[in-house]
Amino acid sequence: MKLAPIDYFILALYFLFVIGIGWRLRKKATSSGEFLTSGRSMPVWITSLAFLAANLGAQEVIGMCASGAKYGIMTSHFYWIGAVPAMVFVGVFMMPFYYGSRARSVPEYLRLRFDEKTRGLNAITFAVMTIFSSGISMYALGILFQAVLGWSFTASVILSATIVLIYTYLGGLTSAIYNEVLQFFLIVLGFSPLAIMAVYKAGGWGGMKNHLDPVMVHSWKYLKDSSMNPMGVEVFGLVAGLGFVLSFGYWCTDFLVVQRAMAADSMAAARRTPLMAAFPKMIMPFIVIVPGLAAVALAHMSSGYVMPMKASGPDYDKVLTTLMAQFYPSGMLGIGLTALMASFMSGMAGNVTAFNTVFTYDIYQSYIRPGANDRHYLTVGRVTTLVGTGLSILTAYLAQHYNNIMDLLQLVFGFVNAPLFATFLLGMFWRRTTGHGAFTGLLSGTSAAALVHGLTVAEGKGGWITTIYNFPSTMAQNFWIAIFAWTTCFLVTIAVSLVTKPRPASELTGLVYGLTKIPDDGPEPWYKRPIPLAAVVCCVLILLNVWFR
Repeated sequence: MKLAPIDYFILALYFLFVIGIGWRLRKKATSSGEFLTSGRSMPVWITSLAFLAANLGAQEVIGMCASGAKYGIMTSHFYWIGAVPAMVFVGVFMMPFYYGSRARSVPEYLRLRFDEKTRGLNAITFAVMTIFSSGISMYALGILFQAVLGWSFTASVILSATIVLIYTYLGGLTSAIYNEVLQFFLIVLGFSPLAIMAVYKAGGWGGMKNHLDPVMVHSWKYLKDSSMNPMGVEVFGLVAGLGFVLSFGYWCTDFLVVQRAMAADSMAAARRTPLMAAFPKMIMPFIVIVPGLAAVALAHMSSGYVMPMKASGPDYDKVLTTLMAQFYPSGMLGIGLTALMASFMSGMAGNVTAFNTVFTYDIYQSYIRPGANDRHYLTVGRVTTLVGTGLSILTAYLAQHYNNIMDLLQLVFGFVNAPLFATFLLGMFWRRTTGHGAFTGLLSGTSAAALVHGLTVAEGKGGWITTIYNFPSTMAQNFWIAIFAWTTCFLVTIAVSLVTKPRPASELTGLVYGLTKIPDDGPEPWYKRPIPLAAVVCCVLILLNVWFR
């Protein structure tokens, strides 16, 4: 891949622009609340796009294209089953608890609902998860710089981390959110032409189907048995593991995305944020997954495109960049690479801002230095941004052991988000749930995830205790790890809650369903009311699943 001067100019212009946004907004980050939570002042169209863009990191864009090449159109389930239903649920049912409780973070909600030890456990596990997620984003951009510019992996990772560090350090969450909106439009602009060009070269959808295994072009048809599809899953494993546990665990409890909705300027805006974000989310498979499918078809057509390889087999993570090198001319290549930079910054900045908020409020303020003045916590938030970036660089090297970074990302979610969703589900909708039950359930769920991973093997990974079962794919293993983690947490939380004393109802107002006033939307038009908006989202979602069944 050779860059022309115009491509370097476009990249440099983008770098200057995002740093300029951070510099311009630095004066709005003069308190810890403004730096870490944006002061709950964002309009709904900004928070909606940021809600979506926070999940459009490099691991999402490169990883989904890689999964499209590895698993086919079944990868769309990560959107149509593994995202949108949960986005509807969090908007309609869960945001009133998050926003209404005035909690500054998801762990802080756990403290208000349960107790301090439950908040502390989640804060620590979430902080670790965000570091891993940010590191995966760094890895993705590291291999991009390595392939495009010929730099070493280490130099590539350090440079890319420095760029995003500057604007998050200057402007905090507000800077990150405004940049995420810019990055969303760049991602669409940078990758839509690639999808169109690759599909056109492969002869359109019909031509692609002629050069692909039939299992690659159907989303539901080959799910009767795990041996029938490359993902190695069956209907139950997909729906329960991805569609319920991993999906709801991420979109409903992960502070990275919830933080964007909580930055909205009103309760109504916070509830509409994930619902409005669901519409572009449903379109994203056509932009990031279809190019992966087209790459496989082109490789089978002797079209001049060759699937990238590494020692262990196909290197799916490089499919997107090799397609760009094949199809994009000078100038357009610069826009495509800028879109990749944007996806990286979107994902990494989201993780860094979530990490510094949780560490500052839920770990440092709670356990290390309570009662300090606000300026002290602002300084800690800025320093934590630096430290989080440094730790992320270290975890970037772990991603090198996977040929599809989405496999690693879903594994991390299975350990953290899957049991956490069981805790939230019981905590928000069963007032009998106790703090002792929630804490024990979370520990048990995470332990169950580790146990399943240690006793099973998939693609040479896992089995560090012994091997009692072999999964056909890493993704199938991830789904079942999530199922066991959620189920264990759910059952243990119920059992312990039944033998421990619950908090009185008077202390749970605004935190539990039935004790929380759900806001009346009044005479607003239908598209500003959560229930009608959710109904439209569901209708479109059903149509897409039927069309590509």
